[in-house]
Amino acid sequence: MKKLVMMLVCMFAVHTMVMADNDKPIEVSQLPAKAQAFIKTYFKDHKVAMAKLESGMFYKSYDVVFTNGEKVEFDKSGEWKEVRCRQSEVPAQIVPEAIRNYVKTNYPDARILQIEYDDKEYEIKLSNRWEITFDSKMRVIDIDD
Repeated sequence: MKKLVMMLVCMFAVHTMVMADNDKPIEVSQLPAKAQAFIKTYFKDHKVAMAKLESGMFYKSYDVVFTNGEKVEFDKSGEWKEVRCRQSEVPAQIVPEAIRNYVKTNYPDARILQIEYDDKEYEIKLSNRWEITFDSKMRVIDIDD
């Protein structure tokens, strides 16, 4: 019995490792409709270098990389989770107004180069190398340089 249990555990572990980090190149047309609309709205002048589907046992996400090095990550339903800009700044329309106002007031010369969102927090990276984390009520909860 112990051997059977151990064998099942080993098989599950090997299966998990094989399925982990399963990246697959896809066409932009294969992205969820929300992700396609996001790209057309905020990155219409950018050329897509690569789009890929990342999947594992318990998650599915999409990455889109543009030829200028900028990148957008989407969740399985096509909602953006992270936007990274190198050449320009994150489109202002996707940054919550409270965060834009905070940056404008406290760091008037800085641009938002990256924004990441999860269910509870926003994290931004500024052109002056500051990283600021906001909670769901748009209160600053962490600042790193």
